[in-house]
Amino acid sequence: MLRMCGVTRTYSVGGETVRALDGVDLSVGAGEYVAIEGASGSGKTTLMNIMGCLDRPTSGSYRFEGREVTGLTPGELASLRGQSIGFVFQQFNLLSRFTALENVEMPLVLRGESSRVRRAAALEALRRVGLENRVSHRPGELSGGQQQRVAIARAIVAEPALLLADEPTGNLDARSGADVLRILEKLVDSGVTVVLITHDRAVARRALRRLFIANGRLEEGEERG
Repeated sequence: MLRMCGVTRTYSVGGETVRALDGVDLSVGAGEYVAIEGASGSGKTTLMNIMGCLDRPTSGSYRFEGREVTGLTPGELASLRGQSIGFVFQQFNLLSRFTALENVEMPLVLRGESSRVRRAAALEALRRVGLENRVSHRPGELSGGQQQRVAIARAIVAEPALLLADEPTGNLDARSGADVLRILEKLVDSGVTVVLITHDRAVARRALRRLFIANGRLEEGEERG
């Protein structure tokens, strides 16, 4: 599904060059469940931003579904994200004035889908995360775990090929976090490719494949049988 070769990302900070990624090689196949584990400042979020076409590498190659994306225009990158990539973040980023259903519909609104198509797809996405009985609730009426499940439903409503989850359990209690991880596992079982970014070793161990990042360098870990 995606392949990086020799990817670097540098920033200029106070007149000095900071190397956030240092020659990253990475391949993720369709349907994989991969965890990328690293401490704060290790480069894991920078890596996720490049995987999600939110940022560009300074050098190296990144191919997504066989397409080289490093030279795409901002509009082409936005189109690729909207069609093929879903995002889940530590902060739920839900719109407080909107219901769960309306929040989940948002990616399809941006794609210009009809209200009938949007509603049907959003209801199905909420069903997949176990919130079919909370469609009319606003974020303030939901627990943190339920809000994250709405965020996952929003991320999958357009049926992306790749789901990127950046610390999705970071703001949740243990029980709610476990519920979220079970949902991600069910998505993998249904064919969605999931890349999970985390600093939590116990969370990373739930994935079928683990990678470790430190000082911008990526290393392979063990696979779960």
